[in-house]
Amino acid sequence: MNRSLLTRLSLKKRLLIIILTSSLIPLALIGTLSYYKMYSMLDNKIESGVQNNLQQVELSLENTLSNLNHVTQQLAFNGSIGQDLQNYLDTADVYEKSRLEKELVNELNIINFANPSIGLTFYYFKNDHRFLFENFPIKKDFDLDSLPILQQYDSITYYGPHKASNRFDDNNVISVFRQANIPDRDDVYVYIETGFKFAEKILESSQDGMQVDHLIVNDQGLVSYSENPADFPVGTMYPDENVPGKSLKHKGYYLFRNVSNQGWSVVSVIPQSEYSKEISEWIKQFAGFSLLSIAVSLLLGWLLWRMVYVPLTKFNKEIMQLTNKNFHSEIKTSQIPEFDHLLHQFWNMRRRIWELLAEVEQKEKRKADLEVEKLMYQINPHFLYNTLDTVCWLARLNGQDEIDGLVTSLNKLLHYNLDKQGQETTIRQEIGALREYLNLQQIRYDFRFGVEIDADATIENLDIPKFILQPLVENALYHGLGDDGVIQVRVSLEGSSHVVLSVTDNGIGLSGETIHKLLHNERGENKKMGFGIGINYVKRVLSSRYGSEAVIQMKSNESGGTTVLLRIPLQKAGV
Repeated sequence: MNRSLLTRLSLKKRLLIIILTSSLIPLALIGTLSYYKMYSMLDNKIESGVQNNLQQVELSLENTLSNLNHVTQQLAFNGSIGQDLQNYLDTADVYEKSRLEKELVNELNIINFANPSIGLTFYYFKNDHRFLFENFPIKKDFDLDSLPILQQYDSITYYGPHKASNRFDDNNVISVFRQANIPDRDDVYVYIETGFKFAEKILESSQDGMQVDHLIVNDQGLVSYSENPADFPVGTMYPDENVPGKSLKHKGYYLFRNVSNQGWSVVSVIPQSEYSKEISEWIKQFAGFSLLSIAVSLLLGWLLWRMVYVPLTKFNKEIMQLTNKNFHSEIKTSQIPEFDHLLHQFWNMRRRIWELLAEVEQKEKRKADLEVEKLMYQINPHFLYNTLDTVCWLARLNGQDEIDGLVTSLNKLLHYNLDKQGQETTIRQEIGALREYLNLQQIRYDFRFGVEIDADATIENLDIPKFILQPLVENALYHGLGDDGVIQVRVSLEGSSHVVLSVTDNGIGLSGETIHKLLHNERGENKKMGFGIGINYVKRVLSSRYGSEAVIQMKSNESGGTTVLLRIPLQKAGV
């Protein structure tokens, strides 16, 4: 089956298959190897970059929380300001209280100035929800319970990124809530937030041109901060299978996790489309290169096809010209030396074939002429012998005048028939020779017959083959005419292309079978001497001279009368 299919494929399709196969297989192998190699390299590069960025974020958050913790320690009882706060809360003297208040404000300003990453700072009295020494106005909806807990201990709570409690700041901040440890006052706490956009700078959402979202997961495994709340809402449980240091595919994202020393985690969330963007870009570039390579291969294949197919087409046209016997058409070159050499060899072969055919045609024509000449020599001696017999008979029975007339006509006729100058004559000369022949025959035969000759005077000078009317008239006289017989000879113009010559008698008719045998050179049972020779001679002359353009027809009735009709093409006028 495969072999049969292969044999039905044209050269064009085979070249196309070979070229595409030779182009696609190397591209496929190179593409596959390059893909896995590039994928591995890009994957390692992206993962390494994300992990480094994640470590920086985690380190920045740890430093920030450590700094906030250090500041809260200064504000607590064991710090430099905590005891002044206790004195401020315990004194009842108004003057002393005012002095301590100014000192506390100055000390808080110094701490804020020394720590530029700190934003809102105040003391919070939990029992009566009172604020003291705040450095910025506090939002009215401040609620500690709504803040996302990052990590919680007995006396200190770390809150993950959330909206600032500062009335004039709406950015995300990180905050610490710590018990002040004032003796006999367990409801006093210290609250500190990071400064303006400080937390957002830490959680920068880009990595090597990729869009990266961050999550912060507390030590309980709950999401306390999310930049992608649609897929990772705050308060939901983070997947436990995400091992730190390794990526995890989850909900169409790549998750990278880094756990801090305190137990909370920072997670980078990267969409798979972003993660694979560089690989996709490489695939697009390689696909473009592949398409370009295939296009170049097809172009080269087309050029190769033209170099092979066009010369083959020219070979086919030349063969068709040879089939149509067109031996003289111009051979066009292909501009390819090898094919031009073959075309030249073919041209030589075609020229040789033409020469051989011309030689064969010449031989066939010569053979036909010899056949005609042979028939002429069969007819002329037969007629000459009969005529000489007649001369002898007249010499015995009649006087010298008749012999003289007979010999005169005979000489004219012999001069016309035996003339070796050519095989063509004019209609006028052919009819003149026919009249001389009929004069002889009217003396020879012992019965009376009439002859009517009607020739168009406008065509008397047209050329026709010599000796084509006499054999037909002789057949009528010798094989069919009786007493009071009449022979009619007509020569006329048919249209503008043919001359019609007809010989009609009213003698014994012929059967259809006899006519068939006469026209096909079959003598059959008719053994009469000379019967059919004249018809065969005329037929050969016309075939040799005109081929299929001349027509000979016979019509007869068995009750009497026969017509022989010749239709031949017009020839040039004789001299």
